[in-house]
Amino acid sequence: MIIEHDQVRGDLNEQADVAIIGSGFGGMTVAQDLAAAGYKVIVVERGGYYTAARGDLDQRSDNMLARIDGGRGLGATSSGEISLMYGNCVGGASVHYWADSWRLPKDRAELYEQLGVEGHEHDTLAPIFDRIERDLNVHLAGSEYYNRMNQLFDEGAKKLGWHVEGVPQARRGCAMSGHCYQGCSYDAKQSALVTSVPGAMNAGVRIFADAEVTAIRRDSKGAANGIEARILDRATGLPKGPVLRVNARAVVLAAGGFSSAAVWLRAGLPNSSGQVGRNLYVNPCPYLYALYDEPINLWENIPTATGTAQFRLARYDAAGNYIEGGYLLHPNQIQAEFLAVTLPGIGQDLGSLLEQLPNIGSAVSWIDDELPGYMAIDSYGRASYHYEVRGVDLLKTRDALKKQAALLFASGAREVIVPDIPGTRIKGPEQIGMLDTLDISGGTALWGGPHPAGTLRMGPDPARCVVKSNHEAHEVPNLFVADPSVLPLPPSVDPSLTIIAFSVVAARAIAERLG
Repeated sequence: MIIEHDQVRGDLNEQADVAIIGSGFGGMTVAQDLAAAGYKVIVVERGGYYTAARGDLDQRSDNMLARIDGGRGLGATSSGEISLMYGNCVGGASVHYWADSWRLPKDRAELYEQLGVEGHEHDTLAPIFDRIERDLNVHLAGSEYYNRMNQLFDEGAKKLGWHVEGVPQARRGCAMSGHCYQGCSYDAKQSALVTSVPGAMNAGVRIFADAEVTAIRRDSKGAANGIEARILDRATGLPKGPVLRVNARAVVLAAGGFSSAAVWLRAGLPNSSGQVGRNLYVNPCPYLYALYDEPINLWENIPTATGTAQFRLARYDAAGNYIEGGYLLHPNQIQAEFLAVTLPGIGQDLGSLLEQLPNIGSAVSWIDDELPGYMAIDSYGRASYHYEVRGVDLLKTRDALKKQAALLFASGAREVIVPDIPGTRIKGPEQIGMLDTLDISGGTALWGGPHPAGTLRMGPDPARCVVKSNHEAHEVPNLFVADPSVLPLPPSVDPSLTIIAFSVVAARAIAERLG
């Protein structure tokens, strides 16, 4: 059952075994598993409830940014360098993710283990991933799902001697509409909205949409025992007046990698380590455009049926100096309206590019960042995010851009376009070296930040970490965290399946605590 803002007439007082803040893959996985085990669960979600059946997911970017995007498409880091990409709706960020669905790589699970994380080892997670892949129908896309950019990506990579591999997809009956990021209008993408949300509701979970948590309540011993939230008017985002109070035996914070630390800080919870909101990783996504002599239509079919993980792990020499790699490399997808917004130039310069819109292709990389930023809140409770691509991450970014350019030229592009303020053009492979020195700092180019992690990181040392390996907060008993905030380092791939797997572990720990 979902209760929306217009169904709430006055204050509400509810009782549950578990109160969950956030309805993305993390929160809804915990909700579904605990409800199936017989616990009474209430989920509170700040965003609204939008479905394909009601016609809400209409493929209009202006509407969909307002409905499902956390910052309505306008959120960015303090420098303007990184666009904050996260969800604000029932289903969370999974509603707008691309459906790329990787398991946590074994090397990254081993790294987490070296950092003291227990109970999330590669072999422990393997059967959980088996279950997730069955539930979400994870599979490799057939050739009919390869749009022209995917085909050209494979051709260019092979000419360069790079291996390519299909990207695992979480889809059922894909209609090839090309609007994955705006929310699937056909319920084909296996987001939480069409998997764990209905699964949890079938098990008896109640979800309050349009409800912004203002407090995580604690008892006299400091243990979490409930939440308070204010009901928001969906059209304005402003409080309507009614207050929701939920008394619970345990509270789960699953508001997402950008938001959970903010909820923690606004609630005034203990932070003696000073680590809440620190260690912000965002998996920045630099990209390039290119002009071809044939139609590409970047907005058609699924985004990334293919790609290369050949450069996922960074290489260093014996002295520790960076050589190359540290990112994934894929064909890019972007709808025509977003393409028009992100292409460089104004006036006649931009107009000439827009006339060639169908012939524009693109490649994108996900940087496995090593140097984190941080988030903070001001005296009004407003969150700000401070992050700059620097040091070795800047070297990775430049290397990724150079390899993108090489691939685009190898696949037939006649010119590469950097989406920076000057609109830098690369006329041929011999000019790729300019990317070693091109100014891409301080908002000169805008990259996406789709995969936040680390701001409530997991580990055994309460002086350096916020949550234990069982997902319970070091300083707040009965408060558990189930989202990418707990990841001590980025997973180096899309984190969706990792979030679900970690949340299964969290649900088991909560059930053990509740008895």
